[in-house]
Amino acid sequence: MQAHAERDQLAPPRPPARLRALGLALLVHGLLIAALTWGVNWKSSEPLQAAMQAELWSALPQQAAPPEMALPPPPAPAEAPRPPRPPAAAPVTPPPPPPPRAVPAQDDREADIAIEREKKRLEKQKKERQQQLERDKREREKREQERERKEEERKERLEQAKKERLQKEKDQRDKERREQVAEQKKAEQDKLDKQKKQAEDKRKAEEADAKRKAEAEAKHKAEADAKRKADAEAKRKSDAEAKQLAAQREANMRRLMGMAGATGAENATGNAKQDSSPQAGKGSGSGNGPPSAAYGGRVAAKVKPNIVYPDALLGNPRAVVAVRAAPDGTITQIKVIESSGNKAWDDAVVRALEKTAALPRDADGRVPPALEIGFRPQD
Repeated sequence: MQAHAERDQLAPPRPPARLRALGLALLVHGLLIAALTWGVNWKSSEPLQAAMQAELWSALPQQAAPPEMALPPPPAPAEAPRPPRPPAAAPVTPPPPPPPRAVPAQDDREADIAIEREKKRLEKQKKERQQQLERDKREREKREQERERKEEERKERLEQAKKERLQKEKDQRDKERREQVAEQKKAEQDKLDKQKKQAEDKRKAEEADAKRKAEAEAKHKAEADAKRKADAEAKRKSDAEAKQLAAQREANMRRLMGMAGATGAENATGNAKQDSSPQAGKGSGSGNGPPSAAYGGRVAAKVKPNIVYPDALLGNPRAVVAVRAAPDGTITQIKVIESSGNKAWDDAVVRALEKTAALPRDADGRVPPALEIGFRPQD
């Protein structure tokens, strides 16, 4: 029930006047059905008084053909009239020849003169015509010769142009061939030069490599010798410094013990006020002795990883630093007592000791209170 009540509360509110809208819809539908029924009955009850006529039209307009007309029958062919017969021809009698007329002699001479003139005229015309024909013939021959000459000249020009064209093509081919041969020779020469240069570069590289290797070996050997000498010198100085520090420490202990009324012997090395062993007064205590021989290597192994080597560093300078430490190894004081001559290297050593923060313990578990340490870049 509670869930049903929650759903009702969350459901959207119902629209007002729902029943009235439903009643109006039913009323409208009833009126519509009644109207349709009355219309159908009215259409079905009306009698058909006139016949229906429909016209069909084609999709494209077409013109109707004219009505057929009855052709009249062809007329009967009429008979062609026969041609009349020609009448019989009457025999024709030739006319009698005219009687010969008498010609006087004067007329004969004039006729001969006229005939002679006509002959001369005809001969002259014939001669003129012959001369004209000869002139025309010579003119034709001349034109023919001129045409032949021009044709010959045209042929000669064409032949000359053809020869020049062939010669030009030949020269072009020869030129291209020479250029191709020159390019091939140049390519071969370039190839030979490149091979020579590569061989020369290879020889120089081999020589430079050999020289570099020799220099590297010599440098390595010199560095090894220098390192060996430096190690020996450093070891000698370290031993001397250790002996000096041990002697100084022993003297300081003796002085302190004497000032405090210690009862130990002069050669005692203990740090107690008096002996606590059964043999007290005989002085063989085991106080703060010098560090072991390997302690310097321990300190270097712990400090060197913290050294940031400067860029401008020449040679193998040595910086000596005095370090004071608490009993637990914490470095309390750092002081450069012997500079290397290169401030960057001195500062790098001091920063490395500051970063180290504590000295390692010796083999016996102790940490020397004071220590002088020498550092070289190539150690």
